[in-house]
Amino acid sequence: MSHPDFFDAVPGITLYDPLAEFLGAAEGGLLQYGYFDAVRLAGHSCPTVASAYWSTCKALAFLYPDTLPVRGDIRVEFSQDSASGVTGVIANVVSLLTGAMSDNGFKGIGGHFDRRNKLFFAVEMSGEIRFTRLDTDGAVTVASNLQRVPASPRLPMLMSRCISNTAAPQEVAEFRRLWQERVRTILLDHGDDPEVFVVTPG
Repeated sequence: MSHPDFFDAVPGITLYDPLAEFLGAAEGGLLQYGYFDAVRLAGHSCPTVASAYWSTCKALAFLYPDTLPVRGDIRVEFSQDSASGVTGVIANVVSLLTGAMSDNGFKGIGGHFDRRNKLFFAVEMSGEIRFTRLDTDGAVTVASNLQRVPASPRLPMLMSRCISNTAAPQEVAEFRRLWQERVRTILLDHGDDPEVFVVTPG
């Protein structure tokens, strides 16, 4: 499946999922995810999807510095309502990686592997998203400041022409290139920029 080369340059993440191990879905319960998995889930690559993927990776690296993150054993809380802005899109990517679901998740087997009631919205907090390990109650809040990675000034005009079907073929190609170039810049040039991805303990 063809996709921009930089997708494969974005670091992936390996998690341990006890449910996957129990049911024999993955040897040792190890699941590997990359940015392209988030893109396939969302159906597109954009700054929001990129920030959702990388914010989650940053949070899990902080919470599990010496061991693999345990998928399904993480609570996630959002300060915004699920229907507010792009919160729903972000939550879908976060859920993919963490296994956290609201009341519509997997009910478990014999009292184990319950994925429900681990994803919450409209929670009062100082940041945007809070991740909590359920085994230790260790928590971290993550926020992304994407305005610090500005888009090309040509993008609004090119997008308008593409939407109205008045763009020339070279303009369509330029729009797509510039759009994905900003995504690449966010993930690869600013992935460790503390002013873009703000990770706060607690």
